[in-house]
Amino acid sequence: MNFPQFAFNNVKRNGRAYIAYLLSSSFMVMIFFTYAVFIYHPEIKRNPMGPMTQAGMQVAAYVVYIFAIFFVLYSISVFLKSRNKEFGILMILGAKAGQINRLIFLENMLIGAISIVTGIASGLLLSKLFLLLSTKIISMDNLPFYWPIKAIMLTSACFIALFLFISLFTLLFIRKNRILELLKGNSKPKKEPKASILLSLFGAALLSVGFVTLRLGELSPMVIFVAAGSGIAGTYFFYSQLSVLLIRLLQRNRKRTWRGTNLLWISEMSYKIKDNARMLFLVTVVTSVACMSAGFVLAIDQTSKQAFLKNPFALNYTVYNDQFLPAELDHIESEIKAAGVDYKRFKAEISYSRVENSIPGNADIRYISVFSMSTFNELSEALDTRPVQELAKDSAVVLYTGKEIATGSEIKLEHAPGAVIVTDKRKVETLASLSYKEALLVVNDTVFEQMKESLISNETRPSIHYLYTVPAWDHLPAKDEAQSLIGSSLYEWNRNQLNDHQSENYLRIRADDYWNTKQATSLFSFIGIFVALIFSISTASFLYFKLHTELAADSRMYHALSKIGLSTREMSASATKQIAFLFFVPIVISTVQTLVVLSPILSYMKVSYVNQSTFIVALAFLAAQTIYFIIARLRYVNTLKKMMV
Repeated sequence: MNFPQFAFNNVKRNGRAYIAYLLSSSFMVMIFFTYAVFIYHPEIKRNPMGPMTQAGMQVAAYVVYIFAIFFVLYSISVFLKSRNKEFGILMILGAKAGQINRLIFLENMLIGAISIVTGIASGLLLSKLFLLLSTKIISMDNLPFYWPIKAIMLTSACFIALFLFISLFTLLFIRKNRILELLKGNSKPKKEPKASILLSLFGAALLSVGFVTLRLGELSPMVIFVAAGSGIAGTYFFYSQLSVLLIRLLQRNRKRTWRGTNLLWISEMSYKIKDNARMLFLVTVVTSVACMSAGFVLAIDQTSKQAFLKNPFALNYTVYNDQFLPAELDHIESEIKAAGVDYKRFKAEISYSRVENSIPGNADIRYISVFSMSTFNELSEALDTRPVQELAKDSAVVLYTGKEIATGSEIKLEHAPGAVIVTDKRKVETLASLSYKEALLVVNDTVFEQMKESLISNETRPSIHYLYTVPAWDHLPAKDEAQSLIGSSLYEWNRNQLNDHQSENYLRIRADDYWNTKQATSLFSFIGIFVALIFSISTASFLYFKLHTELAADSRMYHALSKIGLSTREMSASATKQIAFLFFVPIVISTVQTLVVLSPILSYMKVSYVNQSTFIVALAFLAAQTIYFIIARLRYVNTLKKMMV
C-alpha cells in the first residue's frame, strides 16, 4: 500500500466524521457553480434585468466563496484536533513530522477534489432547473440551457486554490506535541469551567451599548458600525463568560438542579458552552446575518404590496408644463380605454409649504403638503375618508400616516395670510399616494387661493396632479395582466418624452412601481435563499463536527454512569437536552438580535412589517435546524446507547 492509498483509506475509515464536511463543501461548490452558470449565460446581457441580476449573482458568489474559506478552515482545524491520538500512534510506528503533514495535505486535497467533482456534477444536473426557477422568481424571460465551460473552469480553479491554500496554511499551525500528549487525544480531563464576573459584566455592557446606540442615537453609518461592533463582541462574551456564569448560578439552586437528570445535563452544559463558545458565537453571527438580510428583503416586499393596495390611484400624472397637456392626457386615456376598463379622472392641486413656526410635539416637521377643501372633498371617496365640512379661514384639518399633529396646534405656513389652527385630525392610510410627507393639511379654499397667488408672484406654483382610479385594477397584478402591460407601455412613452425634451411632466404608475420593487426584492430573495441555505447547512455541520469530536469522551462518561444505575432513557433525555441547547439557543439569540437591529433601521426607512418578516425568517431557520437536530440527535444517541451497560 503506497502513501496516497493510505490517505484514501484514512478518509474512507473516517467516513462518519467526513460526511457532513464533504456534503457541506459539495453544496457550497454547487451553489457557486450555479451562480457562475447564470453569470456567464450568453443571453443574460440581452435582458433588461440582466445587468442588475448579473451583478447581484456576482456578489452572492463572492459571499459564498468568502464563507467557504472560513468554513473549510474551521472544519479542518476540528478534524485535526479530533485525530491527535491517531497521529500519536503513527509517530510511535516511526512516522516523521513531514510524513504526518503530507498525510494531512493529501486527505484535505482528496476531500476537496471529491467536493469539487460532486458539486459541479450536481450543479450540471440542476442547472436547467436553477435557470428556470431564477427567471420565474425574478420575472425574466426564460434562459435556455447551455454548456457552461467558463463556469466549470472558474469553479474548479477557485475551489482548487481554496483547498490548496487552506491545506498548506493549516500545516503551519499543527502543534508539535509530545507523543504522550497526542496519545491522550481528547481523553484528558477537562478543567472546571470558570467565568470572570468582570468580563461577564463587560459583555452585558457591550450588548447594552449596541441596543441603546440603535434606539437612542440618530442613525448613521458610524452608529450602525458601533452597534454592530459592540453587538458582535458582546455576543462572544455572552457565550464565553456570561452564559457560563448564568449556569453556575443555576447550579446553586439545588431545588431545581438536583431533580432527575437535571444535575447531569446542567453540569455538562457548563463544560459544553465553554468548550464550544467560539463555535456557538460563529453560528449565532452567521444566522443573525442571514436573518437580517432575509428579514430586510421580506419587509421591503411586504411594504411594497401594502403600498400598492393602499394607493387608490392607478396613475398619477404630475404636470410641470401644460404646453402639450391635452395631447398627453388623450394618449394616457386612450391606452386605458384600449383595455376596456372603466376609469375616473381627478384634478388636484397640492402646495408644499414651509412651516415657519415650531409645532408642539412635532418640531421636526419643517414642510407640509397643503390641499384646498374643495379638492380634498372631491378626492375623499377615493381616499376612503369622509369629506370636510365647513372650514373657517383660520382653521385646518390635518391628515397623517405616521406621526400625528394634535388638535389645537397652531401652524404658520409660508405664503399663507395667517396662522391656522388644527381643528380635526385623521389617520388616512391612503395619504402616501398623494404626498411623500407624513402629514397633509386641508385649508379653506380662500386661504389656498391666496397661497397660490403668493406662490405665483414668487415664480412658483402648486403642483398639479391628474389622478386616475381604475376599479378593475385594484388588486396585485400579474406580469402579463393589462395594468402591468399598459403601465410598462406608458412608462416607456413618458420616459421617451422626457428624454426627447418633448415634455416636462412626470407619470407615476402604481403597477410599474410595484413591479420595479418586486423585481429588485425577488432578485435579493432568490440570492438570499441560496446563501441562507449555505449558512444553515454549514452551521448544522459546525454543530455536528463538535458533537462528533466529543462523542468519544461522552461515550466513556455515559458508560461509567450506566454502571451505577443511569438508564438508557435518562441518558437519552440528558443528551437530547444538551444537543437541543446547542442547536436552538443560537436561533433564539439571532432572532432577538435581528429584531433589535432591523426595527430602528427599517423604521428610519419608513418600512413596516418588521416583526412579521423577522419571525417568518426565524421560523424557517427553526424548521431547518429542527431537521438537522433530529438527524444529529438520532446518530448521537444511537452511538451512546451502544455504550450503555
